[in-house]
Amino acid sequence: MSKVIEQDLSILSSSKQGLIYLTVNDWALVADKASRVQFKKGEVLVQKGRTGVGVYLLLKGTARVQIPPNTATPVIGPGEICGEMSFLEDAPASASVIAEGEVEAYHLDHSTLQSLFELFPHLASRFYRSLATNLSRRLRDVIGAHSQAPATVQKRSS
Repeated sequence: MSKVIEQDLSILSSSKQGLIYLTVNDWALVADKASRVQFKKGEVLVQKGRTGVGVYLLLKGTARVQIPPNTATPVIGPGEICGEMSFLEDAPASASVIAEGEVEAYHLDHSTLQSLFELFPHLASRFYRSLATNLSRRLRDVIGAHSQAPATVQKRSS
């Protein structure tokens, strides 16, 4: 395995915000099948309203998740995933993800992931469990941000 791949696997496997249940062997399988892509500042990784073409696993740089107004806009970094909701639901993306600077990522399209999951069902189980944990954490972050925001009271007109 090359030094670059070893570094990539170290980034992906050590992220506390990433796919935490994947094993070293899982990551090696993913890295072998993924294509490495690069984005410049301002380029779109995921476009809101468009059906996704797979998922991105960030290796370097950060990207901002643009969600509806009055909601904190999270930033994702190395080891984190984006495009997973569109992947899971096979539906248009609910948010855009924009590179904040130079970003490198692994890209896995839907058919590649499905093929991996058919060959390695335990990888699929750990992948989906990791996604569920990530989505739960992100939802808790949004709920927490809303519960800390000052409440607004609307006057009823008589």
